[in-house]
Amino acid sequence: MNSKQYEIDMTHGPIFVKLIQFAVPLMLSSMLQLLFNAVDVIVVGRFVGSQALAAVSSNTSLINIFTTLFIGISLGVNVVVAQHFAVNDEKNVSETVHTAILSAIISGFAIGILGICIGRKLLIIMGVPDDVIELSALYLKIYFIGMPFFMVYNFGAAVLKAIGDTKRPLLFLLIAGIINAVFNVYLVVRWNLGVAGVAISTITSQFISCVLVVITLLKSDASYRLIPKRLRINVQILKKILSIGVPAGLQSMVVNIANATIQSNINSFGSLAMAGYGVYMNVNGFIYVTVNAVTQTAMTFVGQNYGIKDLKRVDKICAQCVLLSFIGGEIVGGIIWFFGPAICGIYSKDAQVAEIALSIIPLMALPYGLCGIMDTLPGCMRGMGYSTVPMLIHLFGVVIFRYIWMGTAFKISHTLEVLILSFPISWVITSILQFIAFMIVRKKVRKKLSIETA
Repeated sequence: MNSKQYEIDMTHGPIFVKLIQFAVPLMLSSMLQLLFNAVDVIVVGRFVGSQALAAVSSNTSLINIFTTLFIGISLGVNVVVAQHFAVNDEKNVSETVHTAILSAIISGFAIGILGICIGRKLLIIMGVPDDVIELSALYLKIYFIGMPFFMVYNFGAAVLKAIGDTKRPLLFLLIAGIINAVFNVYLVVRWNLGVAGVAISTITSQFISCVLVVITLLKSDASYRLIPKRLRINVQILKKILSIGVPAGLQSMVVNIANATIQSNINSFGSLAMAGYGVYMNVNGFIYVTVNAVTQTAMTFVGQNYGIKDLKRVDKICAQCVLLSFIGGEIVGGIIWFFGPAICGIYSKDAQVAEIALSIIPLMALPYGLCGIMDTLPGCMRGMGYSTVPMLIHLFGVVIFRYIWMGTAFKISHTLEVLILSFPISWVITSILQFIAFMIVRKKVRKKLSIETA
C-alpha cells in the first residue's frame, strides 16, 4: 500500500489551503459519526418513545466522563507522532505507534469493565428518574462492551491524522455508520429491541471502524506500520504521550463532570426536559465537531512545524486556525438556529420536547464561535508540548465557574434558560484566559528555542 498518497506536507507551501484539506475530511468524519448517532436518537424517539429517548440521552454526559480521558491521551499520540514524523525519525514514530495501540487495548478493556460495574450506581447519583433508570442502565452496559474497539480506533486514527491522513478515517466512519443505521432499522424497528438494539448497533459499528483502522496500519509501507510482534510499551514515549494527553483528557473529563452536574439539574425538570436537552445536545454536536476539527488541525500542524522549529509558520497556523474556528462555529450555529424547528421536529414527534430544544438553540448555538476560540488556542499550545496550562484554565473558566453559576444564579432563578446561560458566559471568560496563556507560552517557546540554537 502506497501510504505517501494520503500524507500532507504540513511544513512547506501554502498554509490555509492545507488546513482546509486536512480539516474538512476530519470535520466530515465527525459529522458522519454524529449523523449516524443521530439515527440512534431519531429511531428511539420516533419508534420507541420519550422515555427511551430520555434513557439514551441521559447517558451522554456519563459516557463522556469515562471516555474523554483516554481520547485526550490519543491527542498526545497525535502530537508525538507528528513531531517525530516531521523530522523523519522513523524509529520513534514506530515506537510511538506500538506503544499507543497496546495502551489503547489495555485502557479499552479497563474502562469497559469499570463502566459495566459502576455505571448504574453513577446514573442513580446523577438523579436519573425511576421511570428511565432501567433502560439507561441497560444501554450503558451494552455500550461499554464496545470500549476496546472504540479506544483502538481512536488511537489508530490519531496516528493517521498525525501524518495528514484524514481521508481514510472518513471512509471508515462512513462504512461503520451505514452498518449502524442498517442494524438500527432491523434491531429497533423490525425486531423491537428498543434501547438494547440501539446499543448493539453502536458497538457493532465501533468494531467495524476498529478493524478497518487496524488493517490500514498493518498494511502500511511507512514508518507508522503496525507489526503485532512489536507491540510493547516504550516507557519514555508513553511519558511524553501522557504529558500532553493526560492534561487534555482531564480537561475534557472535568468539563464533562460539570456537564453531568448540569444534566443532573436538568433531570430535576423531568423526562420531557431531559429529552429536549438531549435533542439539542445531539444537534449541538454538529457545531462542536466543526470547531473541534479545527482544534485537531491546529494541534497537528503546530506539532509538525514545532518539530522542525519553524516558529514563524507556527504563528501563522495558530492565527488562521483561531479565525477559522470562530467563523466555522458561527456559520454552523447560525444554520442550526435558522432551521431549528425543522431539525428538532425530525428528532421527536412530541411538541413539548421540540419546544424545549428550540429554547436552548439561541443561547448556545448562536455564540458558538466563542467556544471555537476557547478550544483552538489550547490545541495550538498542545502542539508545542504545553498541555497542563490550558487544562488548568479550563478547570477554572469552565468547570469552577459553572459550579458557581449553579450555586448562585441558577439557585436564584430556577429555570432551564438560566442554567443553559452558564455555557456561553464560561466561553467568554475562558477564551480571554486562554489567549493570555497562549501569549505567555509563545514567549517561553521562543526563548527556549533561541537558547537551544545559540
